[in-house]
This record gives sequence, structure tokens and C-alpha cells, in this order.
Amino acid sequence: MDLLKKARDFQKRSMSNMSTSDRVSASREAKLLVLGINEIYKKSKDPYLMDIMKLITEKKRKIDKRLKGRLSIT
Repeated sequence: MDLLKKARDFQKRSMSNMSTSDRVSASREAKLLVLGINEIYKKSKDPYLMDIMKLITEKKRKIDKRLKGRLSIT
């Protein structure tokens, strides 16, 4: 399960001091990881896989929030 190893490495990776380019690539990597794990989850229904997907998705949302920035109300 190379995919699960990549997911664990992604979770442990620090997201501070990232450039915009790094954030974009991290967001894309997170999406691919979740989609890959989801294919395995569909067959096995293992709750551990669901937990991993939730953690990666949470981290991806934080990255995406930082990428989009604040909306100015004017």
C-alpha cells in the first residue's frame, strides 16, 4: 500500500513557509491521494481509510483557504 505511505508522509509534512506554487502542488497532491484512497475504500469499507481521507481533506481545506486569501468587502 504505497498510497497509504504517501498519505502518512503528506500528513506529517509541515505546511509553514510554503510558496504559492508549493501550496498549489500540495493541494493537487492531496486531491489525488483522497481520490486514490477512495477507490480502495469503495471496495473494502475500512473505517481506517475513511479517517485518513478526512485528515487529508482537512489539511487540503486549510491549504485552499490560504490560497484563496481573504475576501475584501468593499
